Amino acid sequence: MGQHLTRRELLGAGLLAAEAGLAEAAPAKDALPTRPLGKTGIQVPILGFGTAPAGIRRSLENGAALYEEALALGVTYFDTAPSHTGYGRAQNQMGEFLKRRRKQVFLVTKCHESNGDAALRLLEKNLKELRTDRADLVHVHSLGDLDQAVAMGKNGVLQALLKAKREGLTRFVGLSGHHRPGLFRQILERFDIDVVMNAVNFVDRHTYGFEEKVWPIAARKNVALVAMKVFGGMVYRDKGMSNSMMPKDHLRQAFRYALSEPQVATAVVGMATSEELRRNVAWAKQFQPLTAEERQSLEPLGKRLAAEWGAHFGAVA
Repeated sequence: MGQHLTRRELLGAGLLAAEAGLAEAAPAKDALPTRPLGKTGIQVPILGFGTAPAGIRRSLENGAALYEEALALGVTYFDTAPSHTGYGRAQNQMGEFLKRRRKQVFLVTKCHESNGDAALRLLEKNLKELRTDRADLVHVHSLGDLDQAVAMGKNGVLQALLKAKREGLTRFVGLSGHHRPGLFRQILERFDIDVVMNAVNFVDRHTYGFEEKVWPIAARKNVALVAMKVFGGMVYRDKGMSNSMMPKDHLRQAFRYALSEPQVATAVVGMATSEELRRNVAWAKQFQPLTAEERQSLEPLGKRLAAEWGAHFGAVA
């Protein structure tokens, strides 16, 4: 990797080693349902932990304690990112947590850089904060906001992260994004991507439409599908809570909608409190796909809210 640290060098710096596979955690009596993560060969729980709200709302120790509670409840998929992308203390909280739990966790981090060298420097920084030598999955973060010519070029972030995968700094490479779905189609045709994570809910379907525009292509290639912003994104109205755009009366319907999409592996939900965590775990354990009638009943509500929300994640095209 030239001037960048190799996996072996990171180990030599005293960081924790990630095993080739996740260690088996003690099975819970009432385990969370799991699904295959596309072509990766990994099974993941249908509820993933989005760490941004905890990174913003909780201290270092309290954040790590919440992740411990989540793991005890069967949540093993943890999605995080550096502070400058809106995740606050999340990666440092995860680092504290991972000192004890690395082998039990599927760890996701992100690189919000167009240039490949900058992306590799950020990945090294992420791994140091996380106190590990390797991530399980690294996303090219917020794809729609990047310089596309640079990102997809010879010295861009996509080539850099694929190289990082070959050199053992990550097991898998993904794309994450909230808007400009056409860009995802282009990259899925050109690059060997393992996972895509998009904003998917019954409201933004009518604005961005990743479900129809991107996910069928990814599914045909056996690229794993991960839903985010299933509650429409966080707005942080009340102290301590990761409040959502979605009206409270429709949160469970939104959760079921995301997990009812064909071939979706997991829904990553931002959580800042034990109350939210336990509610979402209960919903995951009780999950039933939406019926055709329930899906149809969400159409008028989704269209009405889409008109109110507008293109709140950014440009569509």
